[in-house]
Amino acid sequence: MSTLAIETRDLVRTYRTRKSAQNPSGGTVVAVDGITLQIPRGELFGLLGPNGAGKTTAIKVLVTLLLPTSGSARVAGFDVARETQQIRERISMVSGGESSGYGLLTVREQLWMFSQFYGLPSRAALGRIDELLKVVGLFEERHRRVSALSSGMRQKMNLVRGLLPDPEILFLDEPTLGLDVGAARDVRAYIREWVRQRPGRTILLTTHYMHEAEELCDRVAIIHKGAVVVTDTPAALRHRAAGGSYFILTTSLLDGATWLGQVPGVQRIDARDGDGSTEVRLELADDGVIAGVVKALADRDRRILSLRKVEPSLEDVFVQIVGRRLEEADEAVGRRE
Repeated sequence: MSTLAIETRDLVRTYRTRKSAQNPSGGTVVAVDGITLQIPRGELFGLLGPNGAGKTTAIKVLVTLLLPTSGSARVAGFDVARETQQIRERISMVSGGESSGYGLLTVREQLWMFSQFYGLPSRAALGRIDELLKVVGLFEERHRRVSALSSGMRQKMNLVRGLLPDPEILFLDEPTLGLDVGAARDVRAYIREWVRQRPGRTILLTTHYMHEAEELCDRVAIIHKGAVVVTDTPAALRHRAAGGSYFILTTSLLDGATWLGQVPGVQRIDARDGDGSTEVRLELADDGVIAGVVKALADRDRRILSLRKVEPSLEDVFVQIVGRRLEEADEAVGRRE
């Protein structure tokens, strides 16, 4: 058995666009542009990027819904183009906002129907359905029609549906899209619990929510315009942003703070004078340098009004790499559409 759950090499997927008066011959859109990934078994891996970045197209190739245009991809050791059945027996997929099934069925009836598609014995399937419904807080709603569920309840039901066959690899495509804060938190909590209880199972999560990627993922790949621009742990990516953590220092009015740059270990200073005080942003070689900064201020009889350490976020990383906030990238896609 391969130690890699998912492996892609120079994966490309393109689409032909419709002909129009402006473009009589049509055109080509590159949705996935040369993605190379190696995801070991047991990892919760995230594809993070704005709408239209290529995340969903990449997942559709990996779950054998789309063929790659070029390059290669293997899931659970099998080729996505030639060994689709072997892959489908080992995976499951849940998408945010999906409405698969029949609204006239009850929650339990719908999940039982899917269990039969998966080939599960009926009695064992019903027991597993009830167990999972209890875990996600839907057991009391098991006899309720699917059409009467809220979006949050429906997404929890979809998560149960994806977990019924106990897949080796679970693909979650924007699983909390459109959910309220409480429902999204419940879904994330169960995702964490499922991984904890099943060592060796793998999750590939796509999201454009920074906090979701930071909270859930062992590693993250930031994807932009169909290409992976950086891959690492959330902690390592945060450290790369703006040189790592920094300090915000508010003091009595300094009337110029360039002299703080003479303190050993101070790498960058940004100071702004306000009404009777100065706010200084300090980027340091390491946290211990702050002691030298405090001493330098005390030697000049400057009073420290506040001091706080700021940890960079994945949003800082995204801005540094892409040049704008993720929300701005989403809005740009919306304007193009």
